[in-house]
Parts: sequence; structure tokens; C-alpha cells
Amino acid sequence: MSLPVLPAQPPGTPYPTDSWPRTDPPAALKSALQPFLETAFEQGPDGDLGETHALLIIRDGKLMIERYGFGYGPGDTRPSWSMAKSMTHALAGMMVADTGFDIHAPLRAPEWSAADDPRSAITLDHLLRMSSGLTFIEEYQAGHPSHVLEMLYGSGKADTAAYAASLPLLHAPGTVWSYASGTTNIISRRIAQHAGGGREGFGRFMKDRLFSPLGMTSAIPKFDAAGVFIGSSYCFCTPQDFARFGLLYLRGGLWEGRRLLPASWIDYARTPTPQPPEAALGYGAHWWLSLGGPGSFSANGFEGQFIVCLPESDTLIVRSGRTPLANREALASWMKALSGTLTTV
Repeated sequence: MSLPVLPAQPPGTPYPTDSWPRTDPPAALKSALQPFLETAFEQGPDGDLGETHALLIIRDGKLMIERYGFGYGPGDTRPSWSMAKSMTHALAGMMVADTGFDIHAPLRAPEWSAADDPRSAITLDHLLRMSSGLTFIEEYQAGHPSHVLEMLYGSGKADTAAYAASLPLLHAPGTVWSYASGTTNIISRRIAQHAGGGREGFGRFMKDRLFSPLGMTSAIPKFDAAGVFIGSSYCFCTPQDFARFGLLYLRGGLWEGRRLLPASWIDYARTPTPQPPEAALGYGAHWWLSLGGPGSFSANGFEGQFIVCLPESDTLIVRSGRTPLANREALASWMKALSGTLTTV
């Protein structure tokens, strides 16, 4: 299938490594955006979206809208939650580019080293596409069976990858899509082996290869006791730095003329994975698809954290907040309508 073309980058394309260049929205767009801003910031915490702590809109690489609410400001770091999965995708791409690692070859893991273990067929591609087949209950409500809560806060928190990789196979690898945070931490452990040096080595790899080149000076990744980045859930950043990360993907892996990620890896992220018919959103490889309409791709996190890339209009949306699970459909509808306005007005 053909993917939407990413925006062109003629000479003079701005990059916000040191600071964000700014622009004002055209009058018609400014007027069209006003209802969205009112819904986000003027309804109060019991409104349709809950709390919106930050909303940034970048157009043509320039910061066009920047609003904060509920006591937060531009210098405050916010949780990534599962947006960290998309960062893990970037780190995996760097590992693959460095080593020529075959994403379709079996990924060796101590938990499934036996020759007759059916989990030994799991590949990096399966893990990135959430089709590993491993048992994993992604439930966030207390009192319900939940592997993700046990991994992050219970018996699995000291070694998140080992916890996830120790779970039994439920489906043959590559046959069933099922969102599972544990798979990301298995990937993260493999990246840690490439980076070397335990937590310090992994942190240095992240800083040298991703954070510093983009100017993401606020980034604070969280590691488990085994020294592995908890790539499923934890990287704290300011909204501007989340936007820098999103812009790297909207720019096809290029940054100020330097290739940080292969263009093919960006395309891989946004190539659809087969999903159940009832799935509300598409999924690529550790990036969600179509939240902002056809051709869009996004990093999504718990309670309404979003980095939404809109290639058609060279636009990026970052939303940070705290939206109850009961309101997530309202938030998704708001985001889709906002994205449509930014694409058409």
C-alpha cells in the first residue's frame, strides 16, 4: 500500500533544536480554532475533556498555538505514559540501523530459550506490531485482573521485561493483534543490550542519539531496577519537547540535515498492522493510525496524552492532560474534529 507523502523540506525548513520559531494563525484559522480552545480550557475539570494541561499546534515547523491550563506552564514536565512506546520505536530503529538487526528473525530471550518453546518464534516485528501472541491483560481499573498494573507497580516492577517475557503464549506469534505494554519493555531490554553499560549506558544512548540532537533538554526517562528503560510508560518531558520528538517523525527522520532515523523506519511505523474489525483506531508499529483522520499517525498515552502528526497540512498537535477513561471517546472526537479543521481551513 502507498503511504501519504511526508512534508517536503526545502532549504530553510526550520528546526526547533534551540528554540521554537513562532508564527500566528491566519485569521480564518484562528477563528475556527477558538471553539476547540474553549472546550479544552474553559469548561473546568468536569467538562467533556477533563483537564487539558497543554495544547501546542505546530504548522510548517513553527509553533502556532501554545496554551496551558490548570496551573501548568511551559517549563513543567508531563508524563508520557504510552507515548513512550513511540520513543521506544525510535530507539529500536537506531539499534536496527546500527546493527542490521533482522526484525523478522526470532528475537532471542532467556525466558524462551528452549528449542521447543513456541515463544521462540516471536520477532521484533511481532513485538512492535503488538502481535507477539503473549498473554497480557491491559487493564487500568483497580480490582480487575491486570498484567500492566502488576508489571508497573507489583511483582514485575523490578524487571519489567522479564515479567512480560515470562508470560505464556496465548496465540501463535503474528496471528492476533492485542495491545500489550509488556511487549515494549521486552523490546527495551534488547535495546539496552545494544546500548551496553546498564542504566547509565542506556541513558547515555538515549541522550546522545535522540534527546540531545533534538534539543529535548527536559527529557527524564524512568528505568527499572534491572537498568532497562520502562519504554511502555515513562518519559517525562515538557510539551515543547514532546513536540520536538513528533516533528522528527513528521520530518521523516531528518533533523537539520542529519539523518537520525532511516526514512524506511518512519514508513514502517505508519504501515498498518492487521487488527480486529471492531478496533477504533488503526495501528502501525508502536504508533497509532488515523486518530487525526486518514494519513495521520500519533503517539497516544493514558489519560489523553497525544502527539498527532498530520502530514497533509504539515501540522503537529501535542495535548497533555488528565482525561478520565469515561471521557476518552469525547476526547477522541474533539481531537479528530480539531485535526480536520487544521487540515481543511
